[in-house]
Amino acid sequence: MVGVRWTGLLLLLASLGISALLGISIGRSFDGGSVDLQGIYYATKCLIQHRDPYKLAELKAVYELEAKKIPSGSITPSQFVAPCNNLPSTFLLMTPLALLPWTEASTLWVVFLLGGLFVASMLTVQAGARYAPNVSVFLACALLMNCEVGIALANAGVIVVSLCTIGAWSLIRDKFAFVGQLCLAIGLSIKPHDVFPVLAYFVLARAARRMHALKALGMATAIGLAATGWTAQVAPHWMQEWHSNVSALSMRGSLNDPGPSAPWGRGAGQVIDLQAAVSVVEDDPRIYDPVTYAVCGGLLLVWAFTALRARCSEAGPWLALASVVPLALLVTYHRPYDAKLLLLTIPACAKLWSEAGRTGKAALGLTAAAIGLTADIPLVVLSKLGANLSTSNASFFERVLTAAVLRPTPLVLLAMAVFYLWVYVRHSRVDGTTTCRSELNSGDPQIALDEHLRSQTPIRARYTGRL
Repeated sequence: MVGVRWTGLLLLLASLGISALLGISIGRSFDGGSVDLQGIYYATKCLIQHRDPYKLAELKAVYELEAKKIPSGSITPSQFVAPCNNLPSTFLLMTPLALLPWTEASTLWVVFLLGGLFVASMLTVQAGARYAPNVSVFLACALLMNCEVGIALANAGVIVVSLCTIGAWSLIRDKFAFVGQLCLAIGLSIKPHDVFPVLAYFVLARAARRMHALKALGMATAIGLAATGWTAQVAPHWMQEWHSNVSALSMRGSLNDPGPSAPWGRGAGQVIDLQAAVSVVEDDPRIYDPVTYAVCGGLLLVWAFTALRARCSEAGPWLALASVVPLALLVTYHRPYDAKLLLLTIPACAKLWSEAGRTGKAALGLTAAAIGLTADIPLVVLSKLGANLSTSNASFFERVLTAAVLRPTPLVLLAMAVFYLWVYVRHSRVDGTTTCRSELNSGDPQIALDEHLRSQTPIRARYTGRL
């Protein structure tokens, strides 16, 4: 067993090492270093220098003031320095690094990024190894081996994925509760659309987990209020400016446009939400936004109702997260590096695989497909294969088929969400034979009464009508 454990750790390290070497090499080819980190770093410096980071002119001035080399020629400064769309809480959390020179700050950031990703993957493999160690290691290695773009850009989403995964593991296992709360609070403060759906499960859950989640929400609220107060002193109209920047980056043909005409519409940098798939059929936000919200909203309602009513069992939390994580990626703006949050689906997949049968095979197939189709190298290959596809003169049916080729990632994530939600609903209808440690220790009289009545009920009577 010890040999298997060490073998798994070495495989995880080797897989992450491949991504790290390629990612850092690619990142050094960018002017000035990691592009996404530059945006946060210099926007925070802008605020520290009492300038408005949401105004492009003032942000450019800070770049120039910090001796930032802006490329000349075909790339103009206004294209290179993108409008800031980060929340004020990100600046507050980034302040300690922004006080350091760029070289030291970027080095520490990448160390945090790689270290957090390794710890997060190790914890999920540990959770999944209780059921199927080989499957858990295989899925985690496949995910870690394809993180080059997130590492090259030093995107904050990769760190948020690690924080969210570590926090979720902590609350599920009821270990290092304060660390878990802090990780979830920091992640929520940086990218709420990544963390909130995961945190919502713990709010809906019973007993101690709910209290841990509420404490994390309280920490995030405190961070947000402090950051908003600081930002409002420098930029009184920051909210309107932030909204304007987000709208500008999301408009037709802009960087975050989910449509097929976006500059990063294909490859490892594409948008992977459900809007991106629907936009291939109808490239109109008045169509693809309502369709996405209707589909994902309906599934989220079913999920929330199930999470609220389900008894806490050993596998229940992992099944709940495995069904909500792909939905979180689909409902709003995300890119492939955000999809490393699929780490949280590995324990549920391992649990189902250990039970054998068609459900286990379907779980492994869908989880592996989702990890593979959010991986950097496969996405680049698929973009090359579909480079000549166009929907300009295609019929509706042809556009639907083209969407499956150009945007397979959102469709696989949707299939994965539906599958795990079906399993979660089915699982919640069967009374669990085990109860979470947090429930047993919570002191909730209703839970204690339920457990007492269940223990006094004969097994034959308890399952009457189920056979």
